[in-house]
Amino acid sequence: MSDKVSFGYEDVAPDEKTRRVGAVFSNVARKYDVMNDAMSGGMHRLWKDRFVKRVKPQPHEAILDMAGGTGDIAFRMAARGAEVVVADINQDMLDVGIERAMERGIDGLSWSCQNAETLTYPSNTFDAYTIVFGIRNVTHIDKALREAHRVLKPGGRFFCMEFGTTDWPGFKEIYDLYSHQIMPKLGKAIADDEESYRYLAESIRRFPLAHEFERMIRGAGFVNTRVEKILGGAVNIHSGWKI
Repeated sequence: MSDKVSFGYEDVAPDEKTRRVGAVFSNVARKYDVMNDAMSGGMHRLWKDRFVKRVKPQPHEAILDMAGGTGDIAFRMAARGAEVVVADINQDMLDVGIERAMERGIDGLSWSCQNAETLTYPSNTFDAYTIVFGIRNVTHIDKALREAHRVLKPGGRFFCMEFGTTDWPGFKEIYDLYSHQIMPKLGKAIADDEESYRYLAESIRRFPLAHEFERMIRGAGFVNTRVEKILGGAVNIHSGWKI
């Protein structure tokens, strides 16, 4: 049984992936939101709005936004009255989020440096758990899913948005070309970091297919799982419930 995990198209030791992913996000933290706009043509904002509508955050609900980094999802949920903990393994990303919250006058968020695989919160703590464009960077995805299930209250809901592989004929080839050729060049031009964005493109290709990831979510104990495809599966919203 291999003890290797994927880092882009490489297979590396688990601790090396954790270290290298940390370096990627430390490198891109300051330009992360600018790059999101450039890479998606601003569409990531619409995807995130759609995602939060699916979560349906309620006033005073306790929500853990894992890999919440710069706060994009947390800001939207806090605006609906939810009490959001923004968690991320990378303090540089959290620092950018805290700075953005201060600039916008957004209060009431909690910020915490956390490893998705070994959360420090007690079991049955949160009403909802969200993770957006982050789970593919986790070293052991199955462990992160089990931790998500553990910290949710009975009746709690899990929502994950992640990139995937589109099944639209014609668009798939364009998407592949864009991911592997254009995205790294944008990273070089805007963030002066071609290799980090090459990894991010490769990590999408190594992530499980939507139906395989849904099976992993069920394997962690979630029920009533669902996949909502955007752009033919280029982006997917996954959901499940803890009973």
